[in-house]
Amino acid sequence: MLDRRQFLAASAILFAARPAFAQSRPVSIALDWTPNTNHIGLFAAQAKGFYAEAGLDVSILPYSDTAAGTLVANHVADFGILSALALFTQRSAGADLVATYAISQTETGRIVFNAGRTDIQRPKDLDGKIYGGFGSDWEKALIGSIIRNDGGTGTFETMTLGTSAYEALANGAVDFTLEVYTWEGVKAELDGKPQRSFRYADFGVPDQHPNFIASSRSYLDKNRQLAADFITATKRGYAFAGDHPDEATDMLIAANSDALTDRTLVRASLQALIDGHYLKSADGVVGTIDPAKVEAMGDYLFNAGILRDGNGEPVRDKPDFSLYYTNEYQSERL
Repeated sequence: MLDRRQFLAASAILFAARPAFAQSRPVSIALDWTPNTNHIGLFAAQAKGFYAEAGLDVSILPYSDTAAGTLVANHVADFGILSALALFTQRSAGADLVATYAISQTETGRIVFNAGRTDIQRPKDLDGKIYGGFGSDWEKALIGSIIRNDGGTGTFETMTLGTSAYEALANGAVDFTLEVYTWEGVKAELDGKPQRSFRYADFGVPDQHPNFIASSRSYLDKNRQLAADFITATKRGYAFAGDHPDEATDMLIAANSDALTDRTLVRASLQALIDGHYLKSADGVVGTIDPAKVEAMGDYLFNAGILRDGNGEPVRDKPDFSLYYTNEYQSERL
């Protein structure tokens, strides 16, 4: 039996060995789109209690008309889901944004067209055809460079359709579009609409992390341990989703039952993320940001004239892309 002095000493050691939180620490994260499998790690971490174990009260803010990067840079949200394009363009324009976690380890986007198009065999065959897209300079630069890298001229007609592009592709109103394979591509497969595609990286476009969890430098500097606790718990959530896809699917749907009504699609999408080594690389990497991928995509966007400063002018000097991301918050203790 321990005497009182020994008991108090042992208790003090145990208390000091674990973080103590007088109350849950609030953290908010803004979504970049309506809930989907790119967000599954957040909802898994919430449902499994990983955030609660870390002493966090996490609010997952719904998608709105205001971009997640804008909410983060203006301190409305502590973290946000950002596409790589959003990170590069908003940061280059002066927004206080820093990527802290790579949701996908490799590119999920692709150029896609209906499988029956015998006249499209290579990217150069897209010259002169109709593209159904979203109206950004990035799309023009991306598709143009892919066609030129295959020996074409990079000239094509654009119809700005937004998400209606997928319906237009299916009914033949446009010849090709861009899609995220792990969602729109999976849905096309389930709907019995066979497609063929071109991977960006096969035609001179650097592979990239297509989406990140980002914060602001000011928030990270003021909340170093809290940020590390949040990213670590989130990482546990994504790892859990990859290892327990059925349970994670149900967690995502349960938290978003109004938006996600097709369990077959959600489950198949998650399986595509797993099988394609998107959430976890073939080497077992989860969440880590690859400096070479950031640098290569930054160079690509800079050379294509996509990056603009706060006045809307093309960035003249190549930015220091090492400032656009950090992996340091993926460690439990700082």
